Amino acid sequence: MNTNIEQELARHTPGKPTLLTIGVFDGVHLGHRHLLNHLITRAREKGCLTGVVTFKTHPEKVLNRRDTIPWICPLPERVRLLKAAGVDVVAPVTFTRELAGLTPKEFVMLLQKRLRMCDLLLGPDFALGKHRQGTPEYLQRLGEGLGFRVEVVKAARLHGEVISSSAIRQLLAQGDINKVESMLGRYFSLEGRVVTGDRRGRTLGFPTANLKVHPEQAMPKDGIYATVTHLGERAMASVTNIGVRPTFKGHKHLIETYIFDFNEDIYRRKIRVELVVRLRDEMRFNNIDELKTQMQKDVEKAKAILAKKVSSSRGAKRRSDLMRLPRCLPRLRLAASAHRNDMNTKSLRGTK
Repeated sequence: MNTNIEQELARHTPGKPTLLTIGVFDGVHLGHRHLLNHLITRAREKGCLTGVVTFKTHPEKVLNRRDTIPWICPLPERVRLLKAAGVDVVAPVTFTRELAGLTPKEFVMLLQKRLRMCDLLLGPDFALGKHRQGTPEYLQRLGEGLGFRVEVVKAARLHGEVISSSAIRQLLAQGDINKVESMLGRYFSLEGRVVTGDRRGRTLGFPTANLKVHPEQAMPKDGIYATVTHLGERAMASVTNIGVRPTFKGHKHLIETYIFDFNEDIYRRKIRVELVVRLRDEMRFNNIDELKTQMQKDVEKAKAILAKKVSSSRGAKRRSDLMRLPRCLPRLRLAASAHRNDMNTKSLRGTK
């Protein structure tokens, strides 16, 4: 028996029996939420806790020896979203070849022992254990002898298309942020710490926070985005450039966020940037003046879009707490032109 997996599970041993589900849950998208809603409903009926076993390392990376699988959201965010969805016990475990080599019986017995699993609830394409032997049908037969039941939940669809993490990664690469939002049930976000840059944005009158994200973070298509930047409990309107800055013949891939009407030192602070609307592709300009003119247009367009989002969402129930903007961006009620005169005097210490 694999002792490492048992130790990881033992850190999350609950005080009551749990109705469990198992999966990567990358993105915790609406397909996952569909499954979790069934999990919570069944658990309430049985009077037990809800539990999710998720993986710190992607199974595809281990089983198919792929160099990397881009993550839609990092593990801490995944755990937070799962708990926000109402899951009582979230047990992240390291997926290894040793874990993959366990038989389905060995694995579910560990779940019974360490997570007090009473029943399993799974998606239709689920399989676990050596040679992916543990299909829902196999586990149902196994449960008859081990004293647990297995329920299979149909996949959720959006306009006939199955909602999946792989589909969301593809949409991100295409820059289809609207459809990504529809599948996630919230805005896609990038999270990391503010690091030093070359301060070029400051010289242009648009001081930016340079965001460093996890190297395996799934990235959207390069371009300019209207965004909402979260710093602690605050949410602030912003515009974000993702790309290599072709006007300056850059090669390093950067995430640069200009937060409107902001002059605090946020160097080394952790921020989360939600991508609301994709404004345009990244472009190369003939000179600095052309670039500054376009940047000003991007800022004004982003302000108008975000202000409209505030207005349209006021009084409406959003699908997720991450999508609520009304109280976050009150300054956007002001006309964009009111900010134009003092834009070049703003400073953002600790940023570019």
